[in-house]
Amino acid sequence: MVGVVQHYAWGDTEFIPRLLGVEPDGEPWAELWLGTHANGPTTFADGTPLADVTGELPYLLKVLAAAEPLSLQAHPTGEQARAGFERGVFVDPHPKPELLVALTEFEALCGFRPPEWTIELLDRLGARELADAVRDRGSDDALQAIYHRRVDLAAIVAVIDQSADPLALWIGRLGERYGLDDPSVVAALLLNHVVLAPGEAIRLTAGNLHAYLRGAGIELMGASDNVVRGGLTVKPVDVELLLATVDTRPLRDPILPVVDGRYALPEAGVQLVWLDPGATYTATGHELAITLDGSQLYLAPGTELTTTADTFVVTPA
Repeated sequence: MVGVVQHYAWGDTEFIPRLLGVEPDGEPWAELWLGTHANGPTTFADGTPLADVTGELPYLLKVLAAAEPLSLQAHPTGEQARAGFERGVFVDPHPKPELLVALTEFEALCGFRPPEWTIELLDRLGARELADAVRDRGSDDALQAIYHRRVDLAAIVAVIDQSADPLALWIGRLGERYGLDDPSVVAALLLNHVVLAPGEAIRLTAGNLHAYLRGAGIELMGASDNVVRGGLTVKPVDVELLLATVDTRPLRDPILPVVDGRYALPEAGVQLVWLDPGATYTATGHELAITLDGSQLYLAPGTELTTTADTFVVTPA
């Protein structure tokens, strides 16, 4: 197969070219798409569209390589997507669950920290106003206060700028890049800051407020393009839609458990399987695979594969 490369500004200039055996050209290579999504449909080497063989696939497989942070965003539930599509708010009527498996050390903001953890962190950083908002009214009201500017954003960033805490350092970098009047800079203080080692993963269910910060990974998601952005971007944002979409329930364990090299994405009916070199595998459906020596493969039902490199395969859950 021949996937589609997306050259978004936040992309890394080297990881994906080197994975594909191509000399880097100085341009950002942000994502490699494998699937039938209309914004980047995969073809076979002879130019035949993948969709001619598989039909429309319900998932999209990507390699993602971020040199700069992505926007702070969330994705709707299936019900929200259908209702929003009917109103012209969303571009399709589907949810967009995601999981990402780190190939390098990977940093991200992922879901809301339990309130007691957030209060402890904010008190330690000296951000008393925001700590009191969480303590008195919870994370949901604190998020509303941030985006409706009922707290002093610049003062919060100025106070925590004195700290060497890893999240505080990121807040400083984001403030320099996007400006202290972007509420998403401060909203990041409410979220889990995760650092994934290669092989570790996060799963982003509907309403999970998140932003990838840096690193490369394999990403599997529902075949949807419904993204609601709150900030940390030059793209359009919709704060009120974001606040209506976000799920502020605490996410205590953002890192996804892995069982036998399998990473589940049940919301999309699929899973990602990591096969070691020399493994044998038989496909049960229309399956896509990518190897860490750059091969991009379609596996028809019943296809037998013996791997020569680490390989990621999308299989039915």
